[in-house]
Amino acid sequence: MSNDTTSRAAAPASTPASGSPAGGPAVGGPSVGSQPVGGGDGSVSKETRRRVITASFIGNFVEWFDYAVYGYFAAVISSVFFPETDRQTALLATFGVFAVSFFIRPLGGFIWGHIGDRMGRRKALSLSIVIMSLATFCIALVPGYGSIGVWAPILLLLIRVVQGFSAAGEYAGASAFLVEYAPANKRGLYAAVVPASTAAGLLLGSLIAALLSTVLSADQLHEWGWRLPFLLAAPMGLIGRYIRTKLEDTPAFRALAAEEETVKAPAFAMFKTYRKQLVIATGAVLLNAVGFYVILSYMPTYLSEELHFGAAESFLATTIALASYIGFIFLTGIASDRFGRKRMLITASLLFITLTVPAFMLLDTGNFLVIVLIQILLGGMLTLNDGTLPSFLAELFPTRVRYSGFAVSFNLSNALFGGTAPFMATLLIGLTHSKLAPGWYLVAASLVSLIAVLFAAETSRKPLRHE
Repeated sequence: MSNDTTSRAAAPASTPASGSPAGGPAVGGPSVGSQPVGGGDGSVSKETRRRVITASFIGNFVEWFDYAVYGYFAAVISSVFFPETDRQTALLATFGVFAVSFFIRPLGGFIWGHIGDRMGRRKALSLSIVIMSLATFCIALVPGYGSIGVWAPILLLLIRVVQGFSAAGEYAGASAFLVEYAPANKRGLYAAVVPASTAAGLLLGSLIAALLSTVLSADQLHEWGWRLPFLLAAPMGLIGRYIRTKLEDTPAFRALAAEEETVKAPAFAMFKTYRKQLVIATGAVLLNAVGFYVILSYMPTYLSEELHFGAAESFLATTIALASYIGFIFLTGIASDRFGRKRMLITASLLFITLTVPAFMLLDTGNFLVIVLIQILLGGMLTLNDGTLPSFLAELFPTRVRYSGFAVSFNLSNALFGGTAPFMATLLIGLTHSKLAPGWYLVAASLVSLIAVLFAAETSRKPLRHE
């Protein structure tokens, strides 16, 4: 941030102690005691906010590009890393590895939350993107089952666990970073950058998967083609880290640190004082967790394995849906600033409860145009939740435990229900012999989210709280 911008900032109530994570004077609104703080008072330059948006976008983009590629190449990866068995068993094993990597995320949420609330948002985000990008790069280097036997799935699992750990800090940290830098009346729009970046990562993954599936033969794709996208993670991650290290921490965090009010044990403070918010947040995330992975990650596999569409057609349908999703997500962010977070989240839950199963019925028509339109519809419905959730969760918790509250609730729900969604969808279809099983699973998640949000207070028109 430029010196002239800093000089216009409100002076902190006290000078930070030596070695304080503040790293400089507070650059935000009033920050005395329990008064509101944030970046919405005009003291943060437009150039700084643009760099904040770019840095937040890139980190999530890299993370979800990896998840996209893994999901879209699940059928190929299952044949590379697992012994020859029946197709569904190998696919279940691949999605099982995908799910197990999520079980580390609640632990990651505690650790990254501690770093972010104790030492700063920037420090946590700069470190998490390095771990994620290097782990993703390593997937491209692991030999297959035919070369090293059982070590192939073991190494794959270990790498996925490392990815899950690093991912636990990315979504929550980027959301808190954006919300704390955003103008007070545009927090929903700024936070919508986070789900937009996840969709952009998925979109690029889908495009690359479609391209490779088209230009390479099946043998080439199985032998080496699927590895190419994972190699891109390292350079993208390094670019993201470089941008993040050039930013100061958020005005809200620096104001907190300047007053020496950061807590030594954020997770303990969260459980002691904000248990209700934690329960509401965990429940509210459920629709996002299941919906995101069923609609945007698992769907190509569903179309190819259950409805017997070609791989290229499946990727194309999902690519079109993702492109529309990115456009819708920013409109949702704007709408949540105008109409409120609670109203948007309730609307999303009600739409999924009533329309999901009929939508899955229409997918079975076999008409490609109908499938594309249904995916656009489901993606548009999902944006009502996804575009609102980051600002809602960030506003639900005060500055001193914001990172921890967001990270723990988001990752706990995703670990239990999000990462397992492709596995559960495949398993439920096998148990029930019904292609509608994933739709009913999504309806159940929507009911839980609806109940949780009904107990929440509206947060959009309230200033960010210090404590």
